[in-house]
Amino acid sequence: MDSMEKRRRVYRIFQGISQTYDGANRRISLGLEQSWKRGLVEAVALQVPGGGAVLDVCCGTGDIAVAVARRRPDAAVTGLDFSPAMLDVARRKGAALENLTWREGDAMALPFGDDTFSAAAISFGLRNTPDYGAVLTEMTRVVRPGGWVYCLDSFVPDSPLIRPFYDLYFRGVMPLLGGGFRHRREYRWLWQSTRDFLRKRELTALFAAVGLEKVRADSHLFGTCALHSGQKPRYI
Repeated sequence: MDSMEKRRRVYRIFQGISQTYDGANRRISLGLEQSWKRGLVEAVALQVPGGGAVLDVCCGTGDIAVAVARRRPDAAVTGLDFSPAMLDVARRKGAALENLTWREGDAMALPFGDDTFSAAAISFGLRNTPDYGAVLTEMTRVVRPGGWVYCLDSFVPDSPLIRPFYDLYFRGVMPLLGGGFRHRREYRWLWQSTRDFLRKRELTALFAAVGLEKVRADSHLFGTCALHSGQKPRYI
């Protein structure tokens, strides 16, 4: 699948599942997704200085952006996504927050200047983009020197003991649990996007390749989810 075809397919999927996306995520992660996202929010909140700015890339329905804006009312938070339907849901969630704005845009060509944000995060979105390196390069570009880039995403576990159970659940159970009969094909694609995604060590290497330092990966649930982080050098 070429990059344009992947972009069109992902766009159609997220336009179609926007209204049921949040509930489906809770079901297919057995509720664990919320704790993983809280870990990301806390990491961002601890690193951003007073009056700083945060970018949530591929923000979807806005969970991370809304949570960061609530956790850090002194920070300016921007959520960006290319799906208008997902952004409609996000706007409703964050309607009461004055430090939160939404932008429609492309993760591979962020509509912001260099060194704009104190931190940039992407959660469960990188694997659905056509060019992982381009997205991380753009996120690094718009983060100020000394700022942090975060990626929370799903992975195929490395353990050969865990992988058969993972495949059984995500290939057979998850599409029906997440999408029901109506949207099972869309959720089968989300399993495929994880299957085709980088392994954790490969994403760690990509973080370093785009120029980030102090790169680390914190794994959850036998490695089926991980939070990668890296700091933009202060002097480049």
